[in-house]
Amino acid sequence: MPRNNFRRAATAFSAFTALTLAGCGAEPPAKPVGPGFTQIADDAAVSQEKLADAIAPFFEDPAVGETRALVVMQGGRIVAERYAPGYGPDTRLISWSMAKSVTAVLVGLMVADGRLALDEPAIVSEWQAPRDNRAKITLRHLLHMSSGLDHTEMAEGDIEIFDADTPRMLFLDGRENVARYAETRPLEANPGEKFEYSTATSHILADIMTRSLTDSKDPVVRRDAMLEYARGRLFEPLGLTSFVPEFDRNGTMLGGSMIHGTARDWAKFGEFLRNNGSVQAAQLMPTSWMRFMKTPSPNNRSYGAHIWLNRTGNDARNQVLFPGKAPSDVFAALGHLGQFVVVSPQHRLTIVRLGMTPDDQLDPVNDQLAKLISVFPK
Repeated sequence: MPRNNFRRAATAFSAFTALTLAGCGAEPPAKPVGPGFTQIADDAAVSQEKLADAIAPFFEDPAVGETRALVVMQGGRIVAERYAPGYGPDTRLISWSMAKSVTAVLVGLMVADGRLALDEPAIVSEWQAPRDNRAKITLRHLLHMSSGLDHTEMAEGDIEIFDADTPRMLFLDGRENVARYAETRPLEANPGEKFEYSTATSHILADIMTRSLTDSKDPVVRRDAMLEYARGRLFEPLGLTSFVPEFDRNGTMLGGSMIHGTARDWAKFGEFLRNNGSVQAAQLMPTSWMRFMKTPSPNNRSYGAHIWLNRTGNDARNQVLFPGKAPSDVFAALGHLGQFVVVSPQHRLTIVRLGMTPDDQLDPVNDQLAKLISVFPK
């Protein structure tokens, strides 16, 4: 979950999610793997000493918080990786909102397959009543976080953390059927007019994808249909063998917040994005979809289609990445508490950082990521 407009709620949400996850088991304890693990290639474009110095602050600077895993890939191969004690190359970690970028790729595959259309109204039964302007919402609006639906991501104004939509949807009254919770919200703006970052929006997309695969209302059938598609069209072709998405009790994939995977597999996903939808010279997805994902959306220049861009946003006071400190074509999948898949095309570089840093304290992490990018030649 990015920092935009959420700073005041970050500490409360961290405490809230820690308590709820302890009960629901969404982030199981990591399997101990000894005193940590580090490897740095001796033939990278950067010396071993320089790389070691660039990654050390992620684990040794208290301002950065807790880094659990760091993987650096250049030109398609791992040139450096390091893990904190208790974590290793086989440790699955939770994605939080990095899952949104996976959801966007799956939507793109379904558009390419002819199952969905980007600019046709999204067929959601809740929106089909006469004179319901929600019927005008398209997949493009949803992917740009501009549906106009009244989704309050985090506490703001008079809304307390337990009344915000994301905690309610994931952990309280909406948890049984996240799509119904998200889809029944009213409009607060005309579709396409307002940017509103929203995990609920990504769950709507997951529901739309599932209904394109099956007419069944059976939760098991829904879950299996979406899982089979994700595995067959994305996870297995990319070798993402560790990826495990979670589902609610209605069989809807939690595509806005909960995919578990290793740092190495998240790096493979970043490389897939860097290579514009290809893997090992096989074009799995149209390059036009990747251009769409990485094009600034009309209502937020720092956001594309479910992916963050290294550009100054509409509110210059709340920047999410590090514009001015790294090339403007850098983009990233981001998640709550400092989950990053950062891609720099000019450097042929993918960096994965997974850990636990409060959302209102991520500036040192961003600064260190920009520094790490800068040690590589373009």
